[in-house]
Amino acid sequence: MQYESKMLQEIKEIPDAASNLLDEVESQVSQLVNIFNERQPNFIMTAARGSSDHAATFLKYLFEIQLGVPVVSLGPSISSIYESKLSLKNSLCIGISQSGQSPDTLSVISSVKNKECITASFTNNINSPLAQKSKFPISLNAGNEKSVAATKTFVNSLIVCLVLVAKISKDDELLNKIHRLPKMLDKAIGIQWSDLKNELANCNQLYTLGRGLSFAISNEASLKLIETCGIHASSYSSAEILHGPVEIVEENYPVLAFISRDAAEYSISSVCENLAVKKAKVFGTSNQLCVSKRLDFVTTGHPFTDPVALIASFYTFIENLALSRGRNPDQPRLLKKVTKTI
Repeated sequence: MQYESKMLQEIKEIPDAASNLLDEVESQVSQLVNIFNERQPNFIMTAARGSSDHAATFLKYLFEIQLGVPVVSLGPSISSIYESKLSLKNSLCIGISQSGQSPDTLSVISSVKNKECITASFTNNINSPLAQKSKFPISLNAGNEKSVAATKTFVNSLIVCLVLVAKISKDDELLNKIHRLPKMLDKAIGIQWSDLKNELANCNQLYTLGRGLSFAISNEASLKLIETCGIHASSYSSAEILHGPVEIVEENYPVLAFISRDAAEYSISSVCENLAVKKAKVFGTSNQLCVSKRLDFVTTGHPFTDPVALIASFYTFIENLALSRGRNPDQPRLLKKVTKTI
């Protein structure tokens, strides 16, 4: 029987995990939605590490685009090491952690817990210290995840962000597309990026690109390329790459662009085409690409949900790439499933 990694098993569980979450999440977020609409916080803070911080980046663009509320990422060391006191008048602080156990993320929620700041958490362990210390804990409901590389929990973190903003803004169209995601994700994990796999078979470095919501997906893909394949992957906004990083893009340099069907599609595609003209090996998820190599993708019917399908397709790809490079995606050399940083 062909070997199947825990990572692949969990990728295959993504559609069901998303469906299970959607059965529960609207009732879970209802109180948070009510207090958000009542208090109208001036800004939102997030505290997270690793994949959870990439989910926080997704939340940032989502809330700023849809609600016009600024979102800032707090450095957890501000409270865990420097013990600084922040001005938190009329704010919302969201801690995101798969395990809910990281001391530095926990320290942020603990330090901001007062009448002026609403505290919430997204975690896959509703009995974790992070969930217990936050006023509004929300379970990711992804089921057990054993592979070191997070997949189900990241996807469900994005879905929680989507449901939260849809409920706050009373956007029924978005909510309808969110509830269609399990079927879309089932299609997305079946996509094979064979040409990209061949290109990266012996690759040691590359750039990943995104913009807006897809920048969070680029960040997550970069991390997975590093931890599962040992590839030195750097993530940039497609705008930011032109402010210096483009200098090292030589002939045949690989670039992977995550492009959604949104207002930034033309912008990212144009950068990709310019790099491809310079003989870089550019791959991207848009039909607007001509010189670059187009990757298959699932269209979900909404610009906010498209990035979720993109990362699901990438997860299938990266697990397969890791195995083809002789690596075990479940057991990176220096990483553990639960990382506790101060």
